[in-house]
Amino acid sequence: MTTYVWDYLPEYESERADLLDAVDTVFSSGRLVLGKSVRGFEEEFAAYHGVAHCVGVDNGTNAVKLGLQALGVGPGDEVITVSNTAAPTVLAIDGTGATPVFVDVREEDFLMDTARLEAAVTPRTKAILPVHLYGQCVDMAAVEAVAARHGLRVLEDCAQAHGARHHGRPAGALSDAAAFSFYPTKVLGAYGDGGAVLTADEETERRLRRLRYYGMEERYYVVGTPGHNSRLDEVQAEILRRKLTRLDAYVAGRRAVAARYEEGLGDLAELVLPRTGAGNEHVYYVYVVRHPRRDAVLEALKPHGIHLNISYPWPVHTMTGFRHLGVPAGSLPVTERLAGEIFSLPMYPSLPRDVQDRTIEALREVLASV
Repeated sequence: MTTYVWDYLPEYESERADLLDAVDTVFSSGRLVLGKSVRGFEEEFAAYHGVAHCVGVDNGTNAVKLGLQALGVGPGDEVITVSNTAAPTVLAIDGTGATPVFVDVREEDFLMDTARLEAAVTPRTKAILPVHLYGQCVDMAAVEAVAARHGLRVLEDCAQAHGARHHGRPAGALSDAAAFSFYPTKVLGAYGDGGAVLTADEETERRLRRLRYYGMEERYYVVGTPGHNSRLDEVQAEILRRKLTRLDAYVAGRRAVAARYEEGLGDLAELVLPRTGAGNEHVYYVYVVRHPRRDAVLEALKPHGIHLNISYPWPVHTMTGFRHLGVPAGSLPVTERLAGEIFSLPMYPSLPRDVQDRTIEALREVLASV
């Protein structure tokens, strides 16, 4: 039996009847685009976070891009973010015509080192894009303090933080706007692509609705900034409505898996387990650990039938596709060091107990010899 970091089939088996009913609900509605399911999900997702507005879009990358555009980011601007993230975060900045500016991350939790923010601000800086990586939040009080001093906008990247909280407040309710992805692997995942942007500001919401629909307020007539075809699909929205009612249960399941890893692996000296930042309630989108001989560990696990993931093996600034940014290797030392040591253990709410036991046992055996 081969073990992978994620598998949706156990969840599908247990929720199959409800998910198929969701599909039938849409197909029987007479409205396949921007109908009742999208509106219902937007209202319910906003209410879950205690935020006034939600605009559903087609994927998480466009949630970041349209969110930045709705906040006024465009060509010539700079957006401060991190390189220890999935490439779409930076692709979205690039897609607005703005320039990403990177700050390093903290050794202890891999999140944006907010102590470095002030030094990264220039006259061209328009926004800060903190990434709530792996399931917990950046220190948003520090982010907002820098933003307030310099008149900057803040967009949270919440693609990996559905259900996470920071000092009691939900990720997504801590800034001017917040972008979410509903890619199937996410804590709240669709059965295909999907995304959304939350905001408390009515004008930002209006801009988002125009941007996701070509720039139109009325059919066929583009006003203001030309937009995109970035609508959330009705079927995915209805599936997400059903799954949103189970989000807290998904988070509880992930925390239970994380607790068993802590119990089974916490005594291994060179294996560094996840640490939860001050004030954070972690949802463990992925369970990322560190080891100084990571590559040897992963190779030694293969004969055990365990194939683990690395999130992420290449910092964005080191990729050839971002060479035009001119950020030299060595400029983000913590980010670059972590990229050579991190890897992810299997993590999803329906992870079978025996699979987790096999992972723990294999890791203990391998780490005793590498």
